[in-house]
Amino acid sequence: MGSQGGFGQSKEFLDLIKSIGEARSKAEEDRIVLHEIETLKRRITEPDIPKRKMKEYIIRLVYVEMLGHDASFGYIHAVKMTHDDNIHLKRTGYLAVTLFLNEDHDLIILIVNTIQKDLKSDNYLVVCAALNVVCKLINEETIPAVLPQVVELLGHQKEAVRKKAVMALHRFYQRAPSSVNHLISNFRKKLCDNDPGVMGATLCPLYDLITIDVNAYKDLVASFASILKQVAERRLPKSYDYHQMPAPFIQIKLLKILALLGSGDKKASEQMYTIIGDIMRKCDSTSNIGNAVLYECICCISSIHPNPKLLESAADAIAKFLKSDSHNLKYLGIDALGRLIKLSPEIAEQHQLAVIDCLEDPDDTLKRKTFELLYKMTKSSNVEVIVDRMIDYMININDSHYKTEIASRCVELAEQFAPSNQWFIQTMNRVFEHAGDLVNPKVAHNLMRLIAEGFGEEDDTADSQLRSSAVESYLRIVVEPKLPSTFLQVICWVLGEYGTADGKYSASYITGKLCDVAEAYSTDDTVKAYAISALMKIYSFEIAAGRKVDVLPECQSFIEELLASHSTDLQQRAYELQAILGLDANVATNIMPMDASCEDIEIDRSLSFLNSYVQQSIEKGAQPYIPEGERSGMTDVSSFRSQELHEVSSHALRFEAYELPKPVMPSRVSPIEQSSSNELVPAPEPSYHAEMHQVASSVPSVSDTGSLELKLKLDGVQRKWGRPTYSSAAPSTSNADIPKIQNGAPQLDAVSSSSSKAVSYDSRRQQVEISAEKQKLAASLFGGTSKSHKRQSSGSQKVPKTNIPAAEKSHVAKNATSDTAVLERTPQPPPDLLDLDESTVSSSAQSLDPFKQLEGLLDLNQDTSTLTTSDASASGAPDVMSLYGETTLNVQSGGVPNLLPAGRDEANLLSGLAGTPNRDGHGENTVTNPTQQLNKGPNAKESLEKDALVRQLGVTPTGQNPNLFRDLLG
Repeated sequence: MGSQGGFGQSKEFLDLIKSIGEARSKAEEDRIVLHEIETLKRRITEPDIPKRKMKEYIIRLVYVEMLGHDASFGYIHAVKMTHDDNIHLKRTGYLAVTLFLNEDHDLIILIVNTIQKDLKSDNYLVVCAALNVVCKLINEETIPAVLPQVVELLGHQKEAVRKKAVMALHRFYQRAPSSVNHLISNFRKKLCDNDPGVMGATLCPLYDLITIDVNAYKDLVASFASILKQVAERRLPKSYDYHQMPAPFIQIKLLKILALLGSGDKKASEQMYTIIGDIMRKCDSTSNIGNAVLYECICCISSIHPNPKLLESAADAIAKFLKSDSHNLKYLGIDALGRLIKLSPEIAEQHQLAVIDCLEDPDDTLKRKTFELLYKMTKSSNVEVIVDRMIDYMININDSHYKTEIASRCVELAEQFAPSNQWFIQTMNRVFEHAGDLVNPKVAHNLMRLIAEGFGEEDDTADSQLRSSAVESYLRIVVEPKLPSTFLQVICWVLGEYGTADGKYSASYITGKLCDVAEAYSTDDTVKAYAISALMKIYSFEIAAGRKVDVLPECQSFIEELLASHSTDLQQRAYELQAILGLDANVATNIMPMDASCEDIEIDRSLSFLNSYVQQSIEKGAQPYIPEGERSGMTDVSSFRSQELHEVSSHALRFEAYELPKPVMPSRVSPIEQSSSNELVPAPEPSYHAEMHQVASSVPSVSDTGSLELKLKLDGVQRKWGRPTYSSAAPSTSNADIPKIQNGAPQLDAVSSSSSKAVSYDSRRQQVEISAEKQKLAASLFGGTSKSHKRQSSGSQKVPKTNIPAAEKSHVAKNATSDTAVLERTPQPPPDLLDLDESTVSSSAQSLDPFKQLEGLLDLNQDTSTLTTSDASASGAPDVMSLYGETTLNVQSGGVPNLLPAGRDEANLLSGLAGTPNRDGHGENTVTNPTQQLNKGPNAKESLEKDALVRQLGVTPTGQNPNLFRDLLG
């Protein structure tokens, strides 16, 4: 490590700090830090590191994190250090975890027990370190774990512990107020603590509580005033003084609380007047902290019930601030003056020269604060000067955010205090011209409404003069380049409505100007829409007046351009203009009345004028209108059951990879011989949540050479999630195929005569070890069962033996060789959890599925073969039916098999399915084919329907639906 440097650290660490401090660029600093990270990664994992060195490593990790690099590899070592009994190491560990971790980090759970133990420690330094971590890292979920210890520490003998306990409770209140609502009274108690530090810490949570509910703490006004008086009289220890001011931060917090309690309450305010006046007289205005307390006094005076003497004292203090050479104090003076204007507007007049000086100050922050003051003190007599100054300032700034704020304030002041409509229009023109599209669009609407309504009196002459002045100003402004879009909309509207009203300007002149605007801003469809509408109004007014309409060539080309526009809105406006040009005077007058923009338009939203027509149509046989909500509901009436199934699993995540399947070698499949009589026809659903709608009574016959593949083949498709393998399925051939219903689509399972084993639903692939979460996910995604699977042994997989009747042995022998060759040629990669492929015959052992036995009942005319399953010797794979190894399957022609084992009743079978784990033995579970008649059992058709429904719902025989399986199993 090298020799020791200063503060007990190694020379290597000191050299690191020195090299970083001397780095000439960020890149050089990063290179040094990255080298340090590699060094720490190597050394921190060494065995038997001395605690002193580990402490230094943790400190170096903190230094790495402070420089913006990731040191997460060392977080766990910092957590381990918090468990150390040495106080220095423990505090270092706590410091590191507070800097490394956040409240939601996964490692927080590892230090909760340590915090609980340290909160009960006899060493108050350990307790304080734990309380520091509680304030930083304890989240809403872990608050109950430490809350009792923290509340108990409120009565600790050490004042430092009590103070930090109050801070911890305050932090809990900020994180989860409901967790400490029953402990609010403790803050009141700690306000009377003998230690000023504990009392000062209590002021912070009380301020938050008073902000929420002032009335609940009105009784504490006298206590707060008494505490403030004691602080101002220097009754606290000298250690609380700051620049010869007695506990100034406690004074500031108390003044904030008193301002809340005294707002609008004369009785409470009267208890504060004396102490506030004393503090203002005693404040030292030569220091920053003294001015801070003085400013807080002014804020408190502006909040509580007014007192003339205090207002006068506040005005004198503001005068000192404004006359100061310090920009900071001038800023305080402007802000304090803005607060007092609400109570005493005449105070601002006493300082108007100082305000003007601040307005012309080069300090931009001070200038903005002054404009805020002017905004608060604006009235009808000074609105013109203030708004003009604000607009001039707005023109010279580039900050779009603040320019938007200034523009909105100018508009607000002009609308509220405008001395005349002409001044308002001119002011709005300046605002639109210089603020551009930063102005709220509502301002443009208000301006157009003001011009349309006029003065709101019967004096039409004044209104005409207002509109004429607006037209003249807009004709003068419209020639300027780069006008804002919102302003151009106002100009087009005003020129269209009143451009030719006074007869001063001809229609040709106004329309020419409008066409120039549309041509200059050809990329703005909104401006062109306003322009074409203005042309429509002008031509309508000309037609209504009986004058000949002369369409200028540029206007005609503009109209033709809009007729071919991609915008349907512009096309419609152009076609409407063409139609208006061909109308007579009376029609034009009715369509476009003169100066009718302010008339109210009544809209019949219910279209009651069509009631008679609708009634006549219904009487003639027309169908009544059905609202959309009811109409959409009718389409779903026939699929309520499927909707219920869909709601169950519609929120499940799906992880199927959307990949096109690779070409698959065609399997040897013979066509299905369609049954001429009854046949099983499942009704497929268009979604994953399929439902069985109808099931016929018997099964179609299938050829002996293969099974029909009615499902999407995913052989060879590469998985995008899970293990990087390819799903594989060996083509299967069989002598007899038994159809099954799976996910609402007909599926055919083959019983291979070569291997003579049933291909079950759950063991159609090599079995793998799957977690419980994946099992549930698979059940949700594919509607299948979620048995636990275990990996089969890779070596010496045996083909199960089968007892075959003598009449079938010769036929089985013919296909055994070919089927075995196919199985040997086909590789068997690890299975795919997300594979949707068909059940395939593999060389691994298959477990017997009770549902397949039920499916075996479909063909009542077909002899049921004896099925025998042999489990792999080293697999240990679970099998539900292995519990009932002695089960005898009794079937007679037309009968139902008895799945109950000898000596067991229905309750034992259901309990075995529900709670007994599956097992897999080395022996064989043989199901024979006796000919004895079964005494009881469900109908074959009903069993099949219930079996299919269970598969679609994804229910597994776990005993959660005992009634369902009681019906299924008889």
